[in-house]
Amino acid sequence: QVQLVESGGGLVQAGGSLRLSCAASGRIFSIGTMGWYRQVPGKQRELVADITRGGTTDYADSVKGRFTISRDNAENTVYLQMNSLKPEDTAVYYCNARSVFYDNDFWGQGTQVTVSS
Repeated sequence: QVQLVESGGGLVQAGGSLRLSCAASGRIFSIGTMGWYRQVPGKQRELVADITRGGTTDYADSVKGRFTISRDNAENTVYLQMNSLKPEDTAVYYCNARSVFYDNDFWGQGTQVTVSS
């Protein structure tokens, strides 16, 4: 099993920055791509960014140029640096890790990010 522990969420004013962290523990050898998703009430969870073990990244169009995803494989940790935050970035952000051996995903508990005007 894999456990994901998120940190770094909070309240920030528009134009500010936050850095989210997600530390994986347990059977970390099974983890492949990791990513960040976000969800607002009444809407489906959507991909924000993800990153492979080799460092290949993918971003939602809405965050390109503002957010940066990175990972430290030695520490089994993935980060999301969020700059120039907008009120529409307000959501619960979830860390995700995909298994390289089985068709399943691991999810963190979610961390609230609120951007005020």
